[in-house]
Amino acid sequence: QVQVVESGGGLVQAGGSLRLSCSASGRTFSTTVMGWFRQAPGKGREFVAAITWNTGATRYADSVKGRFTISRDNAVNMVYLQMNSLKLEDTAVYYCAAGSIIGVDARNYNYWGQGTQVTVSS
Repeated sequence: QVQVVESGGGLVQAGGSLRLSCSASGRTFSTTVMGWFRQAPGKGREFVAAITWNTGATRYADSVKGRFTISRDNAVNMVYLQMNSLKLEDTAVYYCAAGSIIGVDARNYNYWGQGTQVTVSS
């Protein structure tokens, strides 16, 4: 099993920045990729970004390219999502997940955190 815990959500004004953190523990060697997803009220879960543990290869949703940056610290099994130039439409619950294939499909991610709320205000 892999335990995933997110932190760092909160309320921020449009145009502002926020950094989310995700810790992974347990059998992390069984996973190769960490991803961030989000779910806004009344909408489905949406891929945001992902990164591989070994090479640091990344993938982003078009809606966040150039504004969000995913990074990882292998020494402490942490993944981060730096969010800049936040927009109202970025408001959502953000989930961190661990999986085996880097991609946008949530089905490729086996372990999920509880989520952290990000609210962008005008």
